[in-house]
Order: sequence, then structure tokens, then C-alpha cells
Amino acid sequence: MPLNYSKWDQLELSDDSDIEGHPNVDKKSLIRWKQQDIHEKREQRKNKIKHLEAQIACNKVLYPRIQDIYTRLSSTSESTSPTVYFNSLYEQLGKNPSKDCPPGNDPNKLEHTYDGMLLSLLQQVSTQAKDKIKDASVLESEKDEKLTKALVDGMKFHVDQLGNTIQKDEAELAAELKEQKKHITSDDLHDGFSSKYIPPKPEPSPVPLKKIEKPKTSTVEFETLNPEASGSKLPSSSVLTEEDDALPELTPTLAEFSKIPYRGFEKSFEFIQKHRDVIVQGASDALLVAAFTAEGEGKKKLAKQCVHQSLLLQYCEKLGGDGVRVFFQKMISGDKRAEKVFLDDVESTYNHLRGRVEASKQEELAGKEQIQLVPESPDQTIGFNVPEGPPPEKLVLEGPGTEDMDIEEVKKALQLRWDVFTSFPEHLQKALQEGSLEGVNKVLGDMDVAEAEDVVQKLDIAGILSFAEGGIRDETGKA
Repeated sequence: MPLNYSKWDQLELSDDSDIEGHPNVDKKSLIRWKQQDIHEKREQRKNKIKHLEAQIACNKVLYPRIQDIYTRLSSTSESTSPTVYFNSLYEQLGKNPSKDCPPGNDPNKLEHTYDGMLLSLLQQVSTQAKDKIKDASVLESEKDEKLTKALVDGMKFHVDQLGNTIQKDEAELAAELKEQKKHITSDDLHDGFSSKYIPPKPEPSPVPLKKIEKPKTSTVEFETLNPEASGSKLPSSSVLTEEDDALPELTPTLAEFSKIPYRGFEKSFEFIQKHRDVIVQGASDALLVAAFTAEGEGKKKLAKQCVHQSLLLQYCEKLGGDGVRVFFQKMISGDKRAEKVFLDDVESTYNHLRGRVEASKQEELAGKEQIQLVPESPDQTIGFNVPEGPPPEKLVLEGPGTEDMDIEEVKKALQLRWDVFTSFPEHLQKALQEGSLEGVNKVLGDMDVAEAEDVVQKLDIAGILSFAEGGIRDETGKA
């Protein structure tokens, strides 16, 4: 079999016999000059290639924008006048320029940005077009038409010129790259076979666990008004207590893994191949904990993705040592039966988790301390004297017992009632206007205890509540 030595033709070597110099110049100096010349030309070529690549990249960004401006100026179907469009674009680039610029340029300098370059071009085209019309002594009636034509011609010239420049630079770049490949340099050297021992990567550690402190047993007390009434005795409930436990925490890698879209089996497979710390002990449990948290925060899409990825890891584990390959082979190949079994399991698990989150919220609400209004007896009802507006300027008191009343004091009381009512939130005002005790209690139940106590005190002071005795008494457990 003949050997191919053609690759050695690319070596740029010199030997003493290759150098022919003047007898009065020592050969060592000639050799050094020859080497220096080779290195200088090589460096010049590298710099030229970098310059051409940067120039081509910049021009390819500007070219479609210039072409679009030319197309809109020359189009007859545009509703906006070409000169108006040109002026508005020029003004926009001048007032709100983008900071996008070629790599290495300063985005804070307008002339270094793409918008700055385009603005300079439009300014040049505009100046040339105005000078052209001025020199031609165009009539005022034809001025707009001639200006539009001059702008179109100016933009067409630059579109053609920039297109030719890109083609020329690309041809020159290809020639320089071809010339560069003719010679083997130190930049082309790379390691071939290495006998160094590379130890295997250590096994990833399991998911970290977060210690949960045992909560203290607590009771919920309902502060009620008029506790003598039937139904005012509300039993206390205790918060769920558990032994000390630990929950797996979501690692940054698993957090990224949980964001892979639903049924994104190919992306999940690629992610697992690149991140060994996904298939570790506790990973599926950490994803389920994250799903529970996300569902509780209203992030339903993320919660379902976490459940999906958790079950995905569980299936891979249950399928044995080669479970990852077997599972994804079935899913990616489109095995409908296997995919249906898996997705049904995901839906079932997610629905169960969603139910647990709802139950947890209900338990939390049930254990919340509340202020409720309760009548003194089953026969009594609680009413609300809701004012319809501030007291009138001319107030007339009629009926028995009003002879000794001071009109000014009555006005103050009515004004206080109106001020207190308007200080309440809108949903509380609406509940009071409807006159429903259940609606008012619902609003009070959603408030903090301190806030609800303040509301009840204001209702009593302003005379909106029909209780004869004011204040709030904690009578829980005394009936």
C-alpha cells in the first residue's frame, strides 16, 4: 500500500541552502530576516481575515435594513408619503437609537452602533438629494416628486454598492482562508494520542435533604360576639403534628430539568445524558415536592411538568440498569401504548396532588383565627343601619322624643356614621348594603383578627350595628 506524504507539502520550511544572499551579509541574519518575514505575513493574513469577517458580519446586518428602506421609498402602494416616511425614520433613529452594535464597538457611542451607521447614511443621502434638487432649480410644485426620486436613487446606489462590497469581501476572505490552509503553522498543532490517565468522574451525590422542625401543637380560637346564642360555640381544632422529618430539596440541575416542556422526551433524554446528577437518589421525590409547592402558588403548568419529570425518573429506575435507554426508546419511537400508560399515570398523579393541595388549603383556612358576628339568641337578628349618604344641610327632626335633641349633635353622629362607612373597603360596603350577616361574616373571616376587631368596633361606635352593647368579648369556652 503506497504511503501518502502530500500533507507534508504544506510545511513551510527553510534550509541554509534555500537562502541566497550577498557575500557581505552574514547568513544568520538572512535566516532571521526570512523567518521574520514569514511571521509578519502570517500575522497580517490573520488580522486581515478577522477584519474581513467583522466587516462582512456588520454589512450583512445593515444590508437588509437599507434594502427595506429602498423598497418602501420606491413602493407606490404605501399610504405614507416617501418623504414623510424618510423624515420620520431619520428622526426616530436620531432620538431613540438602539444600542445594538458590532462586537468590540462601544454601544454608548452613536457612530459605533448599527442605528448610528444607518443614520449617517440617511443624512448623506438626504444632503445629496437636496443639493441635487437645488442645483437643478426645480419648480416648487415638482419639488416633492423630484426629492422622492433623488432619495430613491440615492438609496438604490447604496444598496447596490453594499451588495457588491459584501460579495467582494466574501471572495477575498475565501482566498485568504485558502492561502492560510496551504501552510501548517503552530496554530494547527493539537494533541493526538495521549497516554495520560484520566480518572473516572465520581458518582453524583444524592439530593440534599432539608430538615423540618416539628411544629408545636396549637389550637384555633374563634372570638365571638354574644356567645350565649346557640351555634356560637365553635370547637377548637388542632394543627396537624408530625414527627421530625426531612424533605428533599430541588438542586439547580433538577430545577432546570423541571422546566422541560410536557412530553418533551427528546429534550429530557439529551438533558439526562449531559447531567449525571439527574438520576440520583431522591431526585423524583424532590420534583414531587416542587410540584406541590408550585401548585400551591398557582403555577399549575410548572407543577404538572414537575410531576411529569418525577414519574419519568421513576419509570427509568423501575426498568432496571438500562432503564433510561429502554424508556426513551419507547417514548421517542412513538410507542402509543407505552406513551398512553405513562401519560395516564402523570394525569392521575397530578390530579391526586392537586386534591392534596386543595385539602391542605382548606385545613389551613379551617385553622385560622377569625372574628364572627353571632346573635344573642336564635330569635334575634343582627341588622345594619347603612347610611345612604352624608346628612343633609337642613335636617328636620320629627316624631316623639325629638324635642330635646340637639340638631348639630345629630348631624355629627350621622356624619360620623357616613365617614366610618366610606372608610371601609368596597367589598365590605357592598356586604353591609346587602344586609346579609353571612356576607359580612365572610368578609370579616378573610381579614386578620386585629383588622376585623377594628372594623367591628367602628361598626358599633358609628351605630351601624344594631347591638345594644358595644365592644368585643372573648367568650369562647365559657358557655
